[in-house]
Amino acid sequence: MPEPSGTSLQWLEDRAIRGLIGAAMTLPFNRRRALMGAAMARLVGPVAGYEARARTNLGRIHPEMTPAERRRIARAVLDNAGRTIIENYSWPDLGRDLATTTPTGPGLAALEAASAEGRPVLFVTGHYGNHEAPRQVLTRLGYTIGGLYKPMKNPFFNAHYIRTMTQMSGPVFPKGAKGTRGFVRHLKSGGMATLLFDVHDRDGVPLPFLGQPARTSTSAAELALRYDAVLIPYFGVRLPDGLSFSVELDAPIPPGDPIEMTLSMTRSLEARIARDPGQWFWVHRRWKGGDQPAT
Repeated sequence: MPEPSGTSLQWLEDRAIRGLIGAAMTLPFNRRRALMGAAMARLVGPVAGYEARARTNLGRIHPEMTPAERRRIARAVLDNAGRTIIENYSWPDLGRDLATTTPTGPGLAALEAASAEGRPVLFVTGHYGNHEAPRQVLTRLGYTIGGLYKPMKNPFFNAHYIRTMTQMSGPVFPKGAKGTRGFVRHLKSGGMATLLFDVHDRDGVPLPFLGQPARTSTSAAELALRYDAVLIPYFGVRLPDGLSFSVELDAPIPPGDPIEMTLSMTRSLEARIARDPGQWFWVHRRWKGGDQPAT
């Protein structure tokens, strides 16, 4: 694999994160998670501008929220992000912690039925809790789940993070022509795959998300329709102890109009955000100027 290239600032940012990860990996797993959560919330996030961006997005959606509450949630967001990063680098330890986690929800029966029939399954989720926890749990139960990911803007960090994702729970495919072809082949052959749909897509449809129009890809719905895949929203929800998870599979989204299907996916994510906004990654530039609701 060729060496990634990027800016000097990206290289320095990656080296700082690698240093944190390397230091954390010397600690017991639970202390490792606490350290990375605190480092992201108190050091990396504020310095990199992530906390400010999260507070801005929170103010956009919740103008009634006090500055103190926005700061509290933004720091919870960064703490969750730091924990998630080190959990996924520590995937064998995470797998041991998840060994007794049983998935729940109406989507579980639909998954079992689709597997018995050899029918494709497409899971959709967002950057909430730890979005890799459901793949870990379902992989343990014997399912092979591929993933289509959007490469991170920092190419140095992206290179080693994706290697970790591949080792953890199944094939991953980068967004783009080549990666999408591999992803589609995997799904078309009766495989199972997951998509994160809660990022800005400049070619997407402006759909309401948390009350504001946000350009959203409808590709998950379109792929499910094209390949007769069962479309199931799932989530790895971090529990109050900060260490364990519930894995929740919502009811399958009925086939129909792709926009309506995407709105149903969005509502599943919105319900989790309403329950605990500190678990969603408010740092994303999810809303951008010029987005107008679809008519």
